[in-house]
Amino acid sequence: MKYRRLGDSGLQISLAGLGTNNFGMRLDYEGSKSVVDAAIDAGINFFDTADIYGGGLSEEFLGRALGSRREDVLIATKFAMPVGEGPFTRGGSRHYIEKAVERSLKRLGTDYIDVYQMHQPDPDTPIEETLDALSDLVHRGVVRYIGHSNFTGWQIADADWTARSKGYVRFVSAQNEWSLLERKIEPEIMPACRQFGLGQLPFFPLASGFLTGKYTRGADLPDGTRLAAWSKAMPARIDALTSDVNWDKLDALTSFAQQNGHTILDLALSWLASDPAVSSVIAGATKPEQIEANVASTLSWELSPADFAAVNEILG
Repeated sequence: MKYRRLGDSGLQISLAGLGTNNFGMRLDYEGSKSVVDAAIDAGINFFDTADIYGGGLSEEFLGRALGSRREDVLIATKFAMPVGEGPFTRGGSRHYIEKAVERSLKRLGTDYIDVYQMHQPDPDTPIEETLDALSDLVHRGVVRYIGHSNFTGWQIADADWTARSKGYVRFVSAQNEWSLLERKIEPEIMPACRQFGLGQLPFFPLASGFLTGKYTRGADLPDGTRLAAWSKAMPARIDALTSDVNWDKLDALTSFAQQNGHTILDLALSWLASDPAVSSVIAGATKPEQIEANVASTLSWELSPADFAAVNEILG
């Protein structure tokens, strides 16, 4: 395993991380534990979850599966997305943060969170209030570091300026969707991450599994896969992802990878890992063997400038 600093902080995290949004949804506890065990065996020390994953079961399963190994790993969880009805079940207010962190600590079975992340911006709460509340958690030792997810470039800049000018704890990480097929963060968000010292933790690095090589153009989506499950709940999203344009890109990217002795999985994960601003690539998994494949692919290929140029040409 390789390890990188989380942004400008001194925290060293594994370049291959584990996203646990399958825990409590597609995986029961035993299935979740087998994935956690495989991840630790592979050298992964960074586990990403959220209070909304599996209705809270993701945090619960992760905490139980880690058990006495909790001190050997890093837990990143999130708050701010709705966990129920009413105004006190979401957001970045001090009132809500204090309740949300206590609930996450209880589910995780721990007395501290390594990286506490704001899952989405809250337009109804000033960022000063959110940063003030999060800073208090850090000073109390309940939280070690703070990060955010789904922020835009200007929100990243505003939060950093606010923290620096008013003495609050600064965010050290950012999570945004980023993959070979979803590159909207590159013009604005990634320059902001580099400027303000944020470690990027891209989610959906495999485009919800489309970049794994398990799908075939014109064939039915395999039973048990994420895309098959989502095709019923979010048909418009899946139709857009599996468009002819994306199939053409996938074919070209697969050919490029094969010409260089690699798979499309290698290319998808190592393309992200080759960017120094990426601290960890947090792919999910539902089976132990997927952990082994994801780790191997993340570390398999350090793309050269010529490789990046070739990929850009393929993707237009």
